[in-house]
Amino acid sequence: MKLNRYLKDRWIELIAYIIFGVLICFLMLAFAVNDELVWLFAVLYIMLVLFNLIWDFTRKRSFYDSLISHTEQLDKKYLVLETLEQPQFYEGELLYQNIYDVNKSMCEHVKEYQESLNDFKDYLEMWVHEAKLPIASLLLMCHNNKDMMDKRFAEQLRRLDAYTEQVLYYVRCEHAESDYLIKENMLNKLVAKVAIQNKDDLLENNIDIRVENVKLPVMTDGKWMEFILNQLVSNSMKYRRADVQSQIRIYAEDLADRTVLHVWDNGRGIVASDISRIFEKSFTGENGRTHVKSTGMGLYIVKQLCRNLGHTVEIASVQGEWTDVSITFAKNDFLKM
Repeated sequence: MKLNRYLKDRWIELIAYIIFGVLICFLMLAFAVNDELVWLFAVLYIMLVLFNLIWDFTRKRSFYDSLISHTEQLDKKYLVLETLEQPQFYEGELLYQNIYDVNKSMCEHVKEYQESLNDFKDYLEMWVHEAKLPIASLLLMCHNNKDMMDKRFAEQLRRLDAYTEQVLYYVRCEHAESDYLIKENMLNKLVAKVAIQNKDDLLENNIDIRVENVKLPVMTDGKWMEFILNQLVSNSMKYRRADVQSQIRIYAEDLADRTVLHVWDNGRGIVASDISRIFEKSFTGENGRTHVKSTGMGLYIVKQLCRNLGHTVEIASVQGEWTDVSITFAKNDFLKM
């Protein structure tokens, strides 16, 4: 709160103070009051006006400066009222009470919206679970009747199953804390499960998958990490090149303070200009527009899940040569106790 702006806002009041003081002095002189008393009155009057202005400015500046400062520092600015002391002047009390009423109204509407959103998520999650049952049954029928079923039919069913799984994890990634369990998992077991899930696609597309040095423990949620790895392997298969023998390498680095898991492939790679945006929601990039249809959601969900689990995920790539996705698991002895 600036003094010059405060005085400018009260210029009418200041002029009234001056006119009133001058009139009183003239009246005192007109009634032949002693000059010393006139001067004494003038000095006391000026001191009184100055004290009133300074006191009023000081208490208001304290409140409004705190309001501005706390609002700028808070990420959730609607919580600013919780950081302020109730003001001791009338205008401040009105503002404080109105902010309180606005916040209360907003919280009630947010609660209603959140309850509605949670109900929708619960319904969608239940629907996906129900939809996966007939899909799994159809996949089993295709597997048991390979000679009678066109393999393209099974391939499309697997795609449909993958997309429903993606929807399920997208719904969950916004409130993953209610569904994950962090504990020690062996990377080799997680990788083996993912390889088995994708064995049909790997064999049909003649993709060579190599697993090295993954017999390492990491602190993570096994179910969520299986989904993450499945997305990465699926991307490697989707963006393979036709002119080379497709390869996927899954290996880990066991460092002093962290374990880094790599999923490397010799596929199409990623354009350098797309790397910085590859984890953005619905971003398909050049590959998603020119080669394979893509939703742009897979890597976004991977990023969100890794963030919720406390892992970091990064991508390095050279277009037309290779792509390497690395997931870093922090080591923490406290978690193992």
